Amino acid sequence: MPTLTINNVSVTVPEETTIMNAAKQIGIKIPSLCYLEGIQAIGACRVCLVEIEGAKTLAASCVMPATEGMKVYTNTKRVRDARRTVVELLLSEHDGNCQTCNRNEDCELRELAHELGIETVKFEGERTEAVRDESTPALVRDNGKCIKCRRCVSVCNQIQTVGALFPQYRGFDTVIGPAFALPLDTVACVQCGQCAAVCPVGAIVERNDISRVWDALEDHNKTVIVQTAPAIRAALGECFGYEPGTLVTGKMVSALRRLGFDKVFDTNFTADLTIMEEGTELLTRLKKALVDDVPVALPMFTSCSPGWVKFAEYYYPEFLPNISTCKSPQQMFGAVAKSYLAKKLGKNPQDIFVVSVMPCTAKKFEAERSEMDDCGCGQDVDVVLTTRELGRMIQQSGIDFRSLPDEEMDHPLGLSSGAADIFANTGGVMEAALRTAYEIVTGKELPFDKLHVEPLAGLDGVKEASLTIKGTVREWSFLEGVTLKVAVAHGLSNARSILEHLKAKDVSYHFIEVMTCPGGCIGGGGQPRFTSDEVRKKRIEAIYKEDEGKELRKSHENPHIKQIYEEYFGQPLGEKSHHLLHTEYKARERV
Repeated sequence: MPTLTINNVSVTVPEETTIMNAAKQIGIKIPSLCYLEGIQAIGACRVCLVEIEGAKTLAASCVMPATEGMKVYTNTKRVRDARRTVVELLLSEHDGNCQTCNRNEDCELRELAHELGIETVKFEGERTEAVRDESTPALVRDNGKCIKCRRCVSVCNQIQTVGALFPQYRGFDTVIGPAFALPLDTVACVQCGQCAAVCPVGAIVERNDISRVWDALEDHNKTVIVQTAPAIRAALGECFGYEPGTLVTGKMVSALRRLGFDKVFDTNFTADLTIMEEGTELLTRLKKALVDDVPVALPMFTSCSPGWVKFAEYYYPEFLPNISTCKSPQQMFGAVAKSYLAKKLGKNPQDIFVVSVMPCTAKKFEAERSEMDDCGCGQDVDVVLTTRELGRMIQQSGIDFRSLPDEEMDHPLGLSSGAADIFANTGGVMEAALRTAYEIVTGKELPFDKLHVEPLAGLDGVKEASLTIKGTVREWSFLEGVTLKVAVAHGLSNARSILEHLKAKDVSYHFIEVMTCPGGCIGGGGQPRFTSDEVRKKRIEAIYKEDEGKELRKSHENPHIKQIYEEYFGQPLGEKSHHLLHTEYKARERV
């Protein structure tokens, strides 16, 4: 463990620790525009330069290892001048349009220029041609704003293994984007938005749909209802200065009412509905395999994450039969709102306008899928806003979010269980399903402390658990003694790992949860930036707190779920639910 000094402060660090991380341990922040903790350290932006006593040149601290006796200085005139020059050169070719840029209040380049005291663009020269790619429903790319940091490339290729973005050409002519300068909608992009979540500037952002929502709210012929995903309540507060992981459920509801929504509902309601349908589907598949000896696609995969579904359509179409036929909670909600709810409200389905607030950019794509029109009046979900967009919309309206009272969601689609809340976390969908399925089969609660399946919690990329079923009720006696094997993956590289092991037949599971984004929905591409593992852990903790604070913690105990089956659907996997709540997916051709 080498000991070095940084700005004359001594610090001892593990071997191979970089200077940047050593400085962080003693409270010194070294700026960077390309570094991503645990993912990318390439020294490309040169903003993290430091001075090392005895060295001829400045060193990039994100890649330079700390060594015994090293003397490092992070704030000398030489360092400050070098960093300022680097940023001035970036600004000279950056087509920023800061006055109207989507990221003008959340731009790392602008913030760094301010910190370095840059008040004018010192160098005037050629600028990168601004080419906007608006081909997808989820993301917008603007090459003129790109600073070639390659963060998006690393996330797309290493974390998601999608490979939609690459650096092309060299030097000033370098372009980051799909091969052959193709539009994003023509390549195998799953629209997860992790590229937008790490981009330091406004080169990749979510498509802005705020104006469409304002237009709907102004249309007095429309009943405009909103649904909020479970992950929103643990992250929206960050848009208003709250610490990551602060629960703002009540203030969020209050803000949505003041924006003018006619009804404020919860995607959690249809998360509970998803568990009823998906859990029944799993048990039905197991019965076919174990009792009827009928060929059936096992393991079954969850279908809540649209980026994962599109990934399977592109890369693993042979596993599409294994994916649950259940729509995601977002799409179930749209179908329920324009059928069951429209009937209860005495409204024509065409006059119901459904807005979703999601942590995920891929949900914008999902809402426009051709399969998602089962009510016969266009898209079941009309507009999807990200957490960031809702934050901006609240700011546009002049609402003082922090002073709002806590309010409750409307019924019947606003009541949910704690099991629905944990859909936000990696492992949460699986735990919610097990809480219900195990109790249906045995008549007893899941035998884990506080109902949490501990092996499925945390940020390990792939997690496994097994549960031997004992004491079944008569209907499910065929499961007596069966050891149910489950797995959880978050981040598509981890999903790919599981799929490859399944293809090689060296693993065996009954049920697998896949979340597209690291950490699950709490780390979605539409959440407030910057989402590090530290932030993910705080949001996850908040979601578990929300779950544990509820009286209802199992989906099948939700009285409004029981009511919707009694009044409308009849039973899980019934004819009506099959039509409105289920779908199927098809292989996509990769370019």
